[in-house]
Amino acid sequence: SLLSVPTATSTIASLGDISNESPRGHYQRVTTPSVVRFPAFVHYLLIYDAVPDYVERRAPLRAAHLAHARAAVARGELVLGGALANPADGAVLLFTGESPAAAEAFAAADPYVLNGLVTRWRVREWTTVIGTGAAVALPPGL
Repeated sequence: SLLSVPTATSTIASLGDISNESPRGHYQRVTTPSVVRFPAFVHYLLIYDAVPDYVERRAPLRAAHLAHARAAVARGELVLGGALANPADGAVLLFTGESPAAAEAFAAADPYVLNGLVTRWRVREWTTVIGTGAAVALPPGL
């Protein structure tokens, strides 16, 4: 058997017959030998590189940044986020969704980005397989 993931998208008969595509192009994995499902959601990491004096410069913008983050949490987009430490030279935020759009929109409107505290940002798709909320469940015995 392959992978089992609870999702709300459609089921397909085999890897060679991918005809029951969900509206956003995602499939499901199930544990029957001839059926495969892909996850309806994916994890995305938003990775920030920050200016050298980030900790000092963030103070006047921190309340607005945190309000922005709390709104993303309330919408169900942002799962976790925080600054990197030792050295404090960036941040990582974990988003969930069907595309990287929420993470990209977050960065584009983040007060830290808009005010030059973030020198570079990027979104990376992250295949999660272990832990509560993993997007992909491993087969039994693996």
